[in-house]
Amino acid sequence: MRKKIVAANWKMNMTQAESAAFVKSLLLDLGDITDIEVVIVPPFTAIAKVMEALGPSQNIKLGAQNMHWEQNGAFTGEISAALLRDLFVRYVVLGHSERRTLFGETDEIVNRKVRAAHEAMLRPIVCIGETLEQRDKGNVEKILSIQLRGSLAGLSEKELHETVIAYEPVWAIGTGRNATPEQAQEAHAFIRHTLAKISDETTAERVRIQYGGSVKPDNAHELMSQPDIDGALVGGASLDPRSFAQIVKAAREEEL
Repeated sequence: MRKKIVAANWKMNMTQAESAAFVKSLLLDLGDITDIEVVIVPPFTAIAKVMEALGPSQNIKLGAQNMHWEQNGAFTGEISAALLRDLFVRYVVLGHSERRTLFGETDEIVNRKVRAAHEAMLRPIVCIGETLEQRDKGNVEKILSIQLRGSLAGLSEKELHETVIAYEPVWAIGTGRNATPEQAQEAHAFIRHTLAKISDETTAERVRIQYGGSVKPDNAHELMSQPDIDGALVGGASLDPRSFAQIVKAAREEEL
C-alpha cells in the first residue's frame, strides 16, 4: 500500500506569525495522525518559524516551494538544497505550473533541480499538468509523457520511488474548477503506466501520485478514493487550518 501524502502549498502567503498560528491549530486537529504523511510548504521566510512551531512533532514534515540546482554560488535571490537541508526541510516542490509559465522553467531545468534534490537527500514533489487548450486538443497524454520523461530523466529506481508526482491540470489551479474524479484517475493511471515504461512495473506501483487543482474538503474524499490518486497538493484551501485538516482526514478515511 502506498502511504497517502497531503501537502499544503502556501505559495506567496503567510507571515511568520500567521504560520505559527496555523501550525498550532493544525496540531490540535492532526497531532495524532501517523498513517497519512502531511507536509507543510511555506514561503522561505516562514520555514524556520514553522519548524519551531512544529516542535517535537514528527507527524508533519516540512517542505519548500522551489530551489536552485547549484549547491552554492553567485545566484542572487535563489536558494540551494544545502540551505534547505540546514532548515530541516524534507520535501521540495519542483516544476509547479506557476514556475513553468511565469518563470519559464523547462523540463530540463526541472530535471536539474530534481537530480540536485536527490543528491542532497531531499524528496522532490514534481508537478506536471496540461493547459485547457492542450486538453481540448486531445494532447493530455502527449504533454504528460513529455513532462514526465523530461523532468525525471536519469533517475535511478530508488530515486523514482522517493519522488512524488503531483498531477495538476493547469486549468484547475486556483480557478475553482477541478478535474472530475474520473478525469483525474484517468490521468493518474496514465502517469503510472508511463512510469512503468520509464522504469518498471514494480517501481511504478510504489511511486505516489498526488492530485492538485482546487482541492477542497467537499471534493477531497471522492478524488482520493480513486485507485491511483495517492494524496493531494493543496493550494488555496491549505491557507485555512480547519479546511486543510478536513482534507487530510478525507485522505485518512481511504487508508482505514
